[in-house]
Amino acid sequence: MATNRTTANADRMGTMPVNPLLLSMAVPMVLSMMVQALYNIVDSIFVARLSEDALTAVTLAFPLQNIMIAMGVGIGVGVSALMSRMLGQEDQDMADRYAMQGFVLDIIAIAAFLIIGLFFVTPYVASQVDPNMDNAAGIAADCTVYLRIVCMLSFGLFLATLCEKLLSGTGRTVHTMIAQMTGAVTNIILDPIMIFGLLGFPKMGVAGAALATVIGQILGGIVGLLLNLKINRDIHLKLSYLKPNFPMMSAILKISLPSILMQAIGSMLTYCLNIILMGFSKTAVAVYGAYFKLQSFVFMPIFGLNNGMVPIIAYNYGARNKERIHQTVRLAMAYAVGIMLLGLLVYNLFPEQLLRIFDASDDMIAMGIPAFKTISLSFAFAGISIISSSTCQAFGFAMYSLIASIARQLVVLLPCIYIMSLTGVLSNIWWAWPMAEVMSLVVCLFFLKRVYKKTGMSLKDA
Repeated sequence: MATNRTTANADRMGTMPVNPLLLSMAVPMVLSMMVQALYNIVDSIFVARLSEDALTAVTLAFPLQNIMIAMGVGIGVGVSALMSRMLGQEDQDMADRYAMQGFVLDIIAIAAFLIIGLFFVTPYVASQVDPNMDNAAGIAADCTVYLRIVCMLSFGLFLATLCEKLLSGTGRTVHTMIAQMTGAVTNIILDPIMIFGLLGFPKMGVAGAALATVIGQILGGIVGLLLNLKINRDIHLKLSYLKPNFPMMSAILKISLPSILMQAIGSMLTYCLNIILMGFSKTAVAVYGAYFKLQSFVFMPIFGLNNGMVPIIAYNYGARNKERIHQTVRLAMAYAVGIMLLGLLVYNLFPEQLLRIFDASDDMIAMGIPAFKTISLSFAFAGISIISSSTCQAFGFAMYSLIASIARQLVVLLPCIYIMSLTGVLSNIWWAWPMAEVMSLVVCLFFLKRVYKKTGMSLKDA
């Protein structure tokens, strides 16, 4: 049953001037995402201090780990978008019900990854590691133990991501930042202690990195849950709603599944890329691992901007306020382009310094410099594509985002990577990224225009 009012905190998304609103929503999210990026990089920096092989092992683990992260974030995005829309329509009860259905979906996902951790990690690792490669057994063992820990203890990740989305979806981005930073700071503190055996802890190596990660996720999830229970007055987490409601779960998945599949496609791309790069050398895999960790410093702020933008769009879509939607999208694109151009500049001016953060060998630096300079050219186009794609999701047209992602990664990027690898020149492979991003920009802008027209949110329809 609809309520007679929306809370003041949620209602500001329909009344506050757009630029300060977007900044107030996005800046805390950007800061928290930067902390997330920092602890991802710190994790790899400490692992790289063990050996280049250890960094390679963690890189090989990434595709499967990323699918798990994608599911957690995707479910949260779907819940947040529907919850914000219900609040925009002043339907408190439905907003509460959607929030609790997110927990039901999380429980299903946790059970799935427990099974994966128990039975499917070993064949996954074996499919990427060439047994004839130097220290193949050591790399496989490190990758296996890392994945088993993060998959079997995934409940912290799923709790944390959903609670963070509930907070950001009701405009409480500062509290979202608190929850995220709790997990990130915990991870950063525990990494050296558990990897190298400091303060009386045993030296656990790569397993220590995995345990530090899941402990941080669990603490972040607990803090996020407490903040929702004690502070978030826009959503009421009622245990009586914690039972499967298949129409509502389906509505959430309609939004979240394309987002999850997009990330899964990225994981499949990375999986295939790891196999291709292994054909050159394990150092090439380490180079890509270093790039991927560092590029999160560029992309995480954009994702934070998205997290601040999506609830505003969803709320004003529910309220049918098209002018505020367009203002939000234009501003988000402008900020995204600025962030991406800064990232492009850093990658081209300081590639060697970035690689040395990971204690890179001379071979790794020689391979990494052209990789960093070439791949980063794609940044010039990626910002607008990401904002356009997220806007489609906020309107409930996440399938368009999925189509764009498939076209970019499977139709253009992966075939280009494979074709370039046939030249036998590693540096040729990196050109596939700028080529794919140009195509993605065209497709995403086309879909954004189409979504505006279908929803009646085009300014031309005014």
